[in-house]
Amino acid sequence: MEFSRRETLAMGLGAAALTVLPYRLMASADDKIAEFTGGADMADSGIELTAPEIAENGNTVPISVSAPGATAIMVLATGNPTPGVATFNFGPGAASQSASTRIRLAGTQDVVAIAKMADGSFAKASAAVKVTIGGCGG
Repeated sequence: MEFSRRETLAMGLGAAALTVLPYRLMASADDKIAEFTGGADMADSGIELTAPEIAENGNTVPISVSAPGATAIMVLATGNPTPGVATFNFGPGAASQSASTRIRLAGTQDVVAIAKMADGSFAKASAAVKVTIGGCGG
């Protein structure tokens, strides 16, 4: 099989783009965090994230987050093609600042929860989830 110079160049550029793609995905999670926090420091306490250590199916991974005194909680799956999973906003009439849901994970990765507290500070929690069957096309 013979390739023209143009086809060889196109395949080389495609291969180079594929090697850079995973780094761009990770930058996207960092960008989401920076957008939510405005670059502020985050405490390691004040928020609780509950996720399974091992998920047999990445299509339905149960998680729950709780942060007493929070006005918003953002949940990210750092290894997904689109890392933003959910943002929960709590008004003054909220009985508790907690939420639970099921999320889809593409594979083994970290799940991160960031809470914006009423005083403007931020808290962060993360959990590593090992997925045996991928959920995002895996």
